[in-house]
Amino acid sequence: MPEIPEPEFSEAGLPKAVRSETASLSWLEDAIPVATRFDDPYFSLKGGLEETRHVFLGGNDLPARLQDGFRIAELGFGTGLNLLTLALAWRQQDPEGAGLLHYTTFEAFPMAVGDMARALRHFPEAAAISAPLLAAMSAGETRFRLPGIAVEIVHGDVRDTLPAWTGRADAWFLDGFSPAKNPEMWGETLMAEVAHHTSKGGTFATYTAAGHVRRALAGAGFEVSRLPGFAGKRHMSAGVLR
Repeated sequence: MPEIPEPEFSEAGLPKAVRSETASLSWLEDAIPVATRFDDPYFSLKGGLEETRHVFLGGNDLPARLQDGFRIAELGFGTGLNLLTLALAWRQQDPEGAGLLHYTTFEAFPMAVGDMARALRHFPEAAAISAPLLAAMSAGETRFRLPGIAVEIVHGDVRDTLPAWTGRADAWFLDGFSPAKNPEMWGETLMAEVAHHTSKGGTFATYTAAGHVRRALAGAGFEVSRLPGFAGKRHMSAGVLR
């Protein structure tokens, strides 16, 4: 039996590269990827870029809070649209490129690079700055730099990888698939881990307002608010760790 090489570890104590099962997709209108495993689209049918701005940036009071050293963590990397939307906002906030954000994202089923590029073409603003991200993904890199942002992608089941993470976030993008279709991503134990890996006064935002998710986050220590959702969706959730 051939010898299996030991994995190389990142500064956060997590494997730099973990072989993960690639996401299986179907497509709506030849532009919107749908995860066949969860029967759920990766972003709103009414506009993924604006959804990210409304939910994840607005829900975390970004870009107003962004500054050098600010740390963002994400559950569910998907197409990379949230990261690129943040990059667009940070470029406006820090046009001289003096500061550095830190972005850690957890993904169990990474999207193939060609599919990622296909999805991002639907958003010209994001696609215009996507080349460094797509190049890093094509090279199999899990730690790389975008202009002004240090990125780490952690592959594997988040129920294992998040407890092993030694970092903390100032803001969380909770962007797993629907709680009804992907309940493992929204359980009490995992939401407690999110809180454990949040700095004091740190925040979260998510598109879902499901009662059991809000209760799990409140039970973990967040002060949870129900806010207007995106594009006619009645509610979303956001909160701060007190």
